[in-house]
Amino acid sequence: MSSLFRSEEMCLVQLFFQTESAHNCISELGHLGLVQFKDLNPSATAFQRRFVKEVKKCEEMERILRYLEKEMVKSNIEIAATKEKEMVPCARDVLELESTFEKLEQELREINRNHATLRQNLIELMDIDSLLRMTEDFFEEVLEINFSFFSFNFIILVCIHILNYFVAGVIKQERFPAFEKVLWRLFHGNFVLRHAEIQATEELQARGAVKKDVFIIFVQGDHVREKIRKVCEGFRASLYSCPKTLYERKQMSNSVMTQMEDLRMILRRTEEYRAGVLTRAAEHVQEWGSKVKKMKAIYYTLNLCNIDITQKLIVAEIWCPVSDLAVVQNALIKGSEQSGSSVTPVLNRIQTQQTPPTFNRTNTFTEGFQAIIDAYGVGTYQEINPAPCTIVTFPFLFAVMFGDCGHGLVMTLFAVWVISQAESLRKWKNEVTDVVIGGRYIILLMGMFSIYTGLIYNDCFSKSFNIFGSSWCVRPMFHPHGPWQYVLYYHHLQLNPSVPGVYSGDPYVFGIDPVWNIASNKLSFLNSFKMKMSVILGVSHMLFGVTLSLVNFVHFRKFQDIFLQFVPQLIFMLSLFGYLIFLILYKWCITLRSETAPSILLLFINMMLFDYQSEHVLLYGGQVWIHALLKAALYSWLYSVFQIMTDAVMLYRKGFRSSWKDNVICFLLQVSMGDIFVYQAIHTVEFCLGCISNTASYLRLWALSLAHAELSEVLWRMVLQVGLKISSGMGSLMLVVLFAAFAVLTVTILLVMEGLSAFLHALRLHWVEFQNKFYEGSGYKFTPLSFDSLLKTQQ
Repeated sequence: MSSLFRSEEMCLVQLFFQTESAHNCISELGHLGLVQFKDLNPSATAFQRRFVKEVKKCEEMERILRYLEKEMVKSNIEIAATKEKEMVPCARDVLELESTFEKLEQELREINRNHATLRQNLIELMDIDSLLRMTEDFFEEVLEINFSFFSFNFIILVCIHILNYFVAGVIKQERFPAFEKVLWRLFHGNFVLRHAEIQATEELQARGAVKKDVFIIFVQGDHVREKIRKVCEGFRASLYSCPKTLYERKQMSNSVMTQMEDLRMILRRTEEYRAGVLTRAAEHVQEWGSKVKKMKAIYYTLNLCNIDITQKLIVAEIWCPVSDLAVVQNALIKGSEQSGSSVTPVLNRIQTQQTPPTFNRTNTFTEGFQAIIDAYGVGTYQEINPAPCTIVTFPFLFAVMFGDCGHGLVMTLFAVWVISQAESLRKWKNEVTDVVIGGRYIILLMGMFSIYTGLIYNDCFSKSFNIFGSSWCVRPMFHPHGPWQYVLYYHHLQLNPSVPGVYSGDPYVFGIDPVWNIASNKLSFLNSFKMKMSVILGVSHMLFGVTLSLVNFVHFRKFQDIFLQFVPQLIFMLSLFGYLIFLILYKWCITLRSETAPSILLLFINMMLFDYQSEHVLLYGGQVWIHALLKAALYSWLYSVFQIMTDAVMLYRKGFRSSWKDNVICFLLQVSMGDIFVYQAIHTVEFCLGCISNTASYLRLWALSLAHAELSEVLWRMVLQVGLKISSGMGSLMLVVLFAAFAVLTVTILLVMEGLSAFLHALRLHWVEFQNKFYEGSGYKFTPLSFDSLLKTQQ
């Protein structure tokens, strides 16, 4: 139980083991995951450490593994899962593993270079083939023309074609408009340009080719042709030689087709060989990655240790739980036996004044709630852990704001589905799914508590259940001898509990009576009920926090704080807010007419102002004397605390000594009397104002509960109820559409947005209003060497 409600008791241990057994010993401690190593070389930089070269080698192997995994993902090769617990390779096996990685990387890079070269050659051949087909089509088009219908200039251009003054090539499609514009500006139209887009085949798309255009330019003379070649080079166009005769062009086209077929076969063989290399590596890449990460963690841990002058003994200091010392000892012995060492590692527990790390054991159910606490601040060593209390209070306060058994049922079913599909959802590897999986049990409890509070509110999608039968009856109001005339003069039927038979005298069995769901003053009733309920829950929650501070004081033996801090705080809260709860509960338990019932707010104000002139402001007999006694107890206790402090300081100045007074005035040794009074005054004002503001902060339970209920009722009335009232022929279709809209709005607004809002408000109530009463959160987290955590965080 102590480990559940309080962090583990930790101890500082000094380890001595031989250098040859260090690798195996630390490996066993890493599999155990219960030891945190201290840095014995805090002034040394990363490059001054003993095993920095080994760490660099591991980082280089990690880089190669990332490269291999990237290539496997690119080739759609499935990576085999790692084994449950593979052995960490010893130091002599690291060289063999490093050599294997280097050979794999070199081979794969060479394959990729050759593949890229072959692919580029194939794309060039395909460009040449497209160019030949385009030029052949253009030549055939020219030969079929009847020249008697054309001008002299066109005939001259045809002659230029006959003389074969042309430039042919391929250019990227995005560069062609600028290329054409430059040609027109340089040569003023004294050329003939033809171009066509290369059709993107499936093969070109698979090879990663970009969109290109083939072009052919007919010019006059070699001088102009050379200028055009330079323009093509500026636009990075690929120029290819085109034969002059039809026979030569056909021969070249056949040669290109043959080369393309050969290149396709070579590329196919290259890809198959590359896939085989990656497939064989994929069977071991996860195992290799785990080994490299573990080796890197071991060498990093060795850098935290000291080595004696003889280089034969390693000294380390570790934090570990006291209850696990025997387990740690057995792990070290096992590691020493694996290495064949004849000397057993030595553990020496040492005393220290250093603050140990905070270690709270968790499981899959409690780790989400512990994460909520640690997000506020890691607990101080050995102070009480609020996580077990949060397991109940957090989902309950959430449910108070989210009280709807229908919405709670949907949330519960979603949480059950996430729990059942957790392993498959982890494969998605994105932030949203990680958060949902990590908090799946929080969502489950929030949904279950929402069902409970929804039944208390008698609210399910804004409708009420009448399971046990209402305690109110309308029929007696219409009895011949009853006040039936009252109904004739008012628009609303008012149920008078004084009329026999209207109220049964017994309240509804569980929750709110369903008659309030159809009442015109439903909102006023729920407003008053939920506001008072929020105050009761808030004050009870804060009193529970103050009570937990007593547990801390007793554990740390701060008995003076019990009398000088806990008791005054408890008296202050019980005298004011505890009495407020009593007034609320007492007013609920007695029968009063609404016009004569005193306001609790006025009662509180009059109690502080001693104003009791009006008779109707009293709720019960003897109320004035009770108020006087409460204030007298409060003021007398504050005065007694002040007097105790004053006496303690005076006795110390007179030289009086005793054991309990030494504990009381240990804080007063270094400060003056004025500093003490200023500090206490600030602390007292802060606590008093904080209690008032914190109590008001709990009214968010009332506000969000009302908002959630009203939004749910708005969706019912404006969406689903409209579809249920449609009686035309298309009523069924409209009902389906409106129900779909109702479901979508319910999930997005009421479940997601309202659920997130209620979650954040419940989080604030725990962090600020509850935990500041007892929780310091000034510790640092226990971070052991754990291979399981290392592999989980780096996946």
